Amino acid sequence: MIQGLSHMTFIVRDLDKMEEVLTQVLDARKIYDSGEKTFSLSKERFFDIGGIWVATMEGEPLPTRTYNHVAFKMAPDDYDDRLQRIMSLGLEVREGRSRVPGEGHSIYFHDHDNHLFELHSGTLEERLRRYADA
Repeated sequence: MIQGLSHMTFIVRDLDKMEEVLTQVLDARKIYDSGEKTFSLSKERFFDIGGIWVATMEGEPLPTRTYNHVAFKMAPDDYDDRLQRIMSLGLEVREGRSRVPGEGHSIYFHDHDNHLFELHSGTLEERLRRYADA
């Protein structure tokens, strides 16, 4: 039986740049840095983001951008602050899809390696309720 999410791993060209994105935008806490050691495929760092283990590994980034993404939950009142943090790092903000009123707000942004992240203020229950009412 699946018990939940274990971790997410992002392959990045520059571990320092990704650490900056994770810590400054997502309030990540770094919990491990392999330094020059490679226990896995390459140098790696581990972070805790809201209780989720996120790993970054040095390597070749994604060649193209897609809509595949990871969404982290934010409080509705955090929208402006999070958007400012993203913009201050020079990251590209992607226009979100049109929304049904009441399903929450989102900020989509790409990191330096073509990963797409979303910060979302809604819940699954709210979305399903809004879709049923539409």
